[in-house]
Amino acid sequence: MDCLAHQESPDSDEDSSEELTEVVCLESDLQDGQMMEVEVGHHGVLLTRSDGKFSALGNQCTHYGAPLSKGAISGNRVRCPWHGTCFNIHTGDLEEFPGMDCLPCHKVKIQNSKVYVTINKKTLMQEKRLKSMGTAVPGVTHTILLLGGGAASLICAETLRQENFGGRILMVSKDELLPHDKTRLSKVMNVESDSILLRRMEFFHKYDIEVWLRKEALSVDTDKKTVTFDDGSVQCYDQLLISTGCRAKGLDVPGMKLDNIKMLETPEDARQIHASCIGCNIVLVGTSFVGMEIASYMLDKASSITVIGSSEMPYQNTLGPEIGKMTMMMLSERDVKFFMNDSVTEIKGMNGKVKEVVLKSGKVIPADVLIVGVGIIPNSEFLQGSKIQMDSKNFLKVDKYMHTNIPDVFGGGDLATFPLLMANDRHVNIGHWQMAQAHGRIAALNMLGKSTALNTVPFYWTVLAGHTIRYAGYGEGYSEIVMKGKFEDRRFLALYIKNDAVIAAAGLNFDPAVSVVAERFVSGKVITKKEAQSDDLSWLQLS
Repeated sequence: MDCLAHQESPDSDEDSSEELTEVVCLESDLQDGQMMEVEVGHHGVLLTRSDGKFSALGNQCTHYGAPLSKGAISGNRVRCPWHGTCFNIHTGDLEEFPGMDCLPCHKVKIQNSKVYVTINKKTLMQEKRLKSMGTAVPGVTHTILLLGGGAASLICAETLRQENFGGRILMVSKDELLPHDKTRLSKVMNVESDSILLRRMEFFHKYDIEVWLRKEALSVDTDKKTVTFDDGSVQCYDQLLISTGCRAKGLDVPGMKLDNIKMLETPEDARQIHASCIGCNIVLVGTSFVGMEIASYMLDKASSITVIGSSEMPYQNTLGPEIGKMTMMMLSERDVKFFMNDSVTEIKGMNGKVKEVVLKSGKVIPADVLIVGVGIIPNSEFLQGSKIQMDSKNFLKVDKYMHTNIPDVFGGGDLATFPLLMANDRHVNIGHWQMAQAHGRIAALNMLGKSTALNTVPFYWTVLAGHTIRYAGYGEGYSEIVMKGKFEDRRFLALYIKNDAVIAAAGLNFDPAVSVVAERFVSGKVITKKEAQSDDLSWLQLS
């Protein structure tokens, strides 16, 4: 599409020296359901058209800055091509996570078949917009207590204030750090804590969100509506969100107490792993996302990298053996050694530090550092003895409104099992960032009596050797994979099939295909096996 680049002002009573107006294209250049990037004052703007109406928004996703013009447009919203964040194209408001902020909106006017976009010069460089939020109202004593300092609690607090809840909001976390971007820890390990904060303390003060750090819940009394903490204090609540997350599971083998055995849970853990692995022989146990991402991060830092997995291939139960084989090859090409279908039986040390790792197969691997990423344990011990229902693995059970079995008690995040709509409301546990954020929002709305059910499609991503694999859906129980592209070309789209329909998609260098699939899932439109197998890929909106 050829855009008109010269500056021109339409007749308007709103002209101002603080505004810049430019013709960006002809009205006929953009059809319904289309979008494109245009320039106003050398600044990229996303121009969309839906139901005959033009809208102009910031073109950079507020999450990590992806160009939204390369994403997927569906109805009245646009989905980021990288990580699935969605925005309303008319208002710029955030509609799906993992992004947290809204997009700036600009004026659009059609005159003489030309499309004019007007930008306020003062806000020209603002790529994010905070949704309007209220504060506490004097005299309102209703208290909402949020246990946990992660994504679910933060989004719950923000949603409450966005919906003009005027009572007291209290977030309590055992962490030393304010809510932060935990997805970065295994990807950029030598990270300064300050650089990954999701909101700074000024934000919490401004919107009257109280934060207590380094404080852990010991018990909950749902009859008295109180929580007792490790410092002896007791806090009353009117409504409670439990989102205390999970912690890393260790190995139940001799030698686990030796020094230089690491598990990744906090920014400090990430920095310690980075520092201890430079120029050393490292062994990683676990071939899911954390283990593989750490191995990838250490490629040009460690002296040697050995990965031990209990399955035949990495990601066997999530992305499947085909993608697992490809990722294993990607890392093997960089001299990472794999011992699959194996496990650790003993850790041997010298002078109190790890020296060797003994495997079930009998192999002995030299190790200066051992990193363990073999699963999680829910932080739910403090709920034992309460009336709050958990499942057999001590995960918190909630319904599609984030209610537990106890009135005014809600749950969310990695700790929760919940009914997933696209899995026929089967209870699942999905420990992904975007899902925890969605839980927090749904919990907040239902706390306020705004009955809203969870309807979020899981979307996550992983980075390996400089390549990002994106995933949308819920693929458990798939029977076959339909492949577009080739693994060996490092460009593919895998469509997971169950009962003759697509239930999940994973893609590498195939944007915005995974975002398009996610939009189809959200809208309830079935992608048939026949459609997936077709050579016609026009439905994927590939650029």
